[in-house]
Amino acid sequence: MPLLKEQIYTEDDYWNLPENVRAELIDGKIYYMSAPSRIHQEILSNLFTEIKLHIRSKHGSCRVYPAPFAVKLRKDKDNTVEPDITVVCDRSKLTEKGCTGAPDWIIEIVSPGTSSHDYVRKLNLYADAGVREYWIIDPARESIFVYHLEQTRFNAAAYTFCDKIPVSIFNDLIIDFAELIADIPANE
Repeated sequence: MPLLKEQIYTEDDYWNLPENVRAELIDGKIYYMSAPSRIHQEILSNLFTEIKLHIRSKHGSCRVYPAPFAVKLRKDKDNTVEPDITVVCDRSKLTEKGCTGAPDWIIEIVSPGTSSHDYVRKLNLYADAGVREYWIIDPARESIFVYHLEQTRFNAAAYTFCDKIPVSIFNDLIIDFAELIADIPANE
């Protein structure tokens, strides 16, 4: 009996998904994403605002985008992801559809079902593409893993929700995580 061949998806398949479907295309596979939790969205909103205000206060040229925002990591591969937060400093990478090329900073907020996706698959994907800084925020563990690209591999640092975290792509930005989450209400 012949083995069934697994379908390989392309960028065209990704762009032809229904508009209300959130998914990512990685190495020919479509990964569907569920709606994020309220805590996920609170962290995303606060962090996005802090980054946006920092860039604006410095009259910076970088742009910050919250999900959904399509990032085609390399021109030569059909890998399109939708990070929770994307920072792009090279505006030539911005297109009508999103970003083509490695962003400078990507932040992913882990959902219960996506931890291996963020910690393993995307970590390797982002390192290979040349993303300069990658943060994985895990609300359940109250932890943040920060990866800085050094040539072809990431160096990692671990933080908690009580720490002040320096942003390596901006030498004058430190995220005070305790302050960032202070106004997030507990489950009511």
